[in-house]
Amino acid sequence: MSQPPGFVDKDRPSYVCRLRKLIYGLKQAPMTWYMALKQHLLRTGFVNFMADTSLFIHSSGPHITYVLVYVDDIIVTGNNNVLVASVLTSFAERFSIKDPSDLHYLLGIVVTRSARGLHLMQKKYITDLLTKHNMLDAKPVHTPLQTTPQLTLDGGELFPDPSAYRSIVGSLQYLAFTRPDISFAVNKLSQFVHKLNRDHLQAAKWVLCYLSGTISHGIFLHASSPMHLHAFSDADWAGDTNDYISTNRYIIYLGNNPVSWSSRKQWGVARSSTDRSIEL
Repeated sequence: MSQPPGFVDKDRPSYVCRLRKLIYGLKQAPMTWYMALKQHLLRTGFVNFMADTSLFIHSSGPHITYVLVYVDDIIVTGNNNVLVASVLTSFAERFSIKDPSDLHYLLGIVVTRSARGLHLMQKKYITDLLTKHNMLDAKPVHTPLQTTPQLTLDGGELFPDPSAYRSIVGSLQYLAFTRPDISFAVNKLSQFVHKLNRDHLQAAKWVLCYLSGTISHGIFLHASSPMHLHAFSDADWAGDTNDYISTNRYIIYLGNNPVSWSSRKQWGVARSSTDRSIEL
């Protein structure tokens, strides 16, 4: 590391510092920590999941263990408590970590455990978002987006400062991880960050009003659920009057638990109500 400003050795100004321990806040620190943890997991029999490099899987017969890594937040779970405990013990022997505890808070998501399953919600995140934009006491509404008037690029007075709008939309995109009900509204609002008018800002505030009345909503993952996949999908017909491109929506369930959902515009103008990528 280069000598920090104000602490440069006058006799050896070209010298550098040798780090014996990572300094929190360095850009290289998260990557170095991840590589050290990855090497440890690979040595102990875990396999790095190719689709998501933050996920590691260990399979031994009928037993399977998962390790999910988000910088210094780690989730360890599996279907065998003895194997999960051994993974935590190996972490304690190799790294300096806090005492493990049941999952209750991760990356702004509050996890509430019961005999029936897990409830995931972002109540504190929503409260902070509403407070930041002075809408904590906003009057709740029943829908995340109004059906009329329809939002378009060329309509209404242009708004000179888009920073507040972009901040709201960016926050809503993260919130949609546990709120499928706002996915369509977030996708719609994201289409106007480059050309904002007052109607778009009003629509964003409407979503905040909806959140103020559904602040504790989230996802419930049932402990007992059939292990079969089923999905629901839909698409409008040239719903965007600016380019006549349709919007797809889908949600996938594993048993009774929602595991994936999305709402986005198609790549081009389709000749039917389904996406051209799945046409026969």
